[in-house]
Amino acid sequence: MTEDEDLPALRTTADYQFGAGAGAALFPPEEDLEVRHSSSGRPQQVHADGSRLVTYATDGRFTLGLAGGNRIANALEPPAGRVIVGDESEPFVRDGKNVFAKFVADVDPDVRTGDEVLVTHENGDLLAVGRAELDADAMFDFDTGMAVKVRDGAEK
Repeated sequence: MTEDEDLPALRTTADYQFGAGAGAALFPPEEDLEVRHSSSGRPQQVHADGSRLVTYATDGRFTLGLAGGNRIANALEPPAGRVIVGDESEPFVRDGKNVFAKFVADVDPDVRTGDEVLVTHENGDLLAVGRAELDADAMFDFDTGMAVKVRDGAEK
């Protein structure tokens, strides 16, 4: 099977959104990936081995599936793209519950409100993927409020 013609542009978008190397990690050229298109022909989702890696939103940004989050976690050095929580939050986040600011142990200082982030445990395990509701500084400054709206939890 030949590579979908949209994948080079999607790799570039991933590098821009997540950092250098993310595009190759999410969409390796040697892997057989399924790109699902909208009725207008725009790439909409990318799947590998039956799991959703990403959805390509109409705003030109990716939302991660858990499989895509694992690929990003393996490609980027911590704390890049991550919100890190401890033992107290781990079971709840893994179950798909949102992350609250008072439970954030560490965070990539470059995280901004609206960014797609990985939620990891202090030991490095990926717990969830979601959208940052606060920027990095606010996650540390606030004792209340939602830090990350979790989309997919990594249930055990």
